[in-house]
Amino acid sequence: MFIDGLQYCNWSKKIFEDWRSANLTAVHVTISYHEQFRETVSNFEKWNLYFENFSNLIMPAYTISDIEYAKANKKTAVIFGFQNPSPIEDDIGLIEILHRLGGRFMQLTYNNQSLLASGCYEEKDNGLSRMGKEVIEEMNRVGMIIDMSHSGEKSTIEAIEHSKLPITISHANPSFWHNAKRNKSNEILKLLASRGGILGLSLYPHHLKNNSNCTLDSFCKMIVDLIEVIGVDHVGFGSDLCQNQPDSVVEWMRVGKWTKKTDYGEGSASNPGFPKMPSWFRGNRDWKNILNKLRELGLKQEDINKLKGLNWYNFLIKTRAFK
Repeated sequence: MFIDGLQYCNWSKKIFEDWRSANLTAVHVTISYHEQFRETVSNFEKWNLYFENFSNLIMPAYTISDIEYAKANKKTAVIFGFQNPSPIEDDIGLIEILHRLGGRFMQLTYNNQSLLASGCYEEKDNGLSRMGKEVIEEMNRVGMIIDMSHSGEKSTIEAIEHSKLPITISHANPSFWHNAKRNKSNEILKLLASRGGILGLSLYPHHLKNNSNCTLDSFCKMIVDLIEVIGVDHVGFGSDLCQNQPDSVVEWMRVGKWTKKTDYGEGSASNPGFPKMPSWFRGNRDWKNILNKLRELGLKQEDINKLKGLNWYNFLIKTRAFK
């Protein structure tokens, strides 16, 4: 079982072939950033064509059985998620509709304040709103996973505590290793683990110690240290891989339609585009570098299997999102 907890690549036959070369069982794919409901439906239509045209490589994942079928038949199962609550607009009833279309993850914020909670880039974290609490309860009811990867500290803690089911931080790293705005404190990570949640470790350079110059040794030693903090059962990968995407896409991710100004997000005026990936992880064919280094550092194969995907698989079962 090999599951990546988040990707947003420039989708193509090559990407899907790379998934198969890496033996990825399932990938959580972002199908919406700033898109509202109707635009998100159009994105589902695009993916239906991918499933039709590349049926020998990929398939949609609506149930746990779909993921198991993909593994047995050497395909990669695609799990859909939203990096922003914009697809539900201001209508809680759209959560169930989106679940029926295939949505299984939703972030309550994407860096900014939303109708539901505060993003990690806001100066003040107001925590969950009244609607945010209602949305969490509805997501629990229908089986949609709460993701707090881009949320502030208070909002994340309140979401973990309010949800009756385990939640995820699908793509971030511990701030004890690299204190980026998007990375998470030990307080959050310990609470997440205590409630059965999972952290997907990010390979996006702005989340890495020394950014694009991060070493494989540093990243993998961080994993060993993190296991000491929250236990091996609550750690997986959420690469945040944006393979082959043009810089115009990261500009849109950061800005959407909420401002007319240039917003560099985690970048800067001198480094406005996608950051260069570290030499040891340029794309989906490089997963072996991480797995081999973890073995070299002395991790047992049983624990590596958990990190690779078994933890994600068990988490998906616990959340009841894949009935």
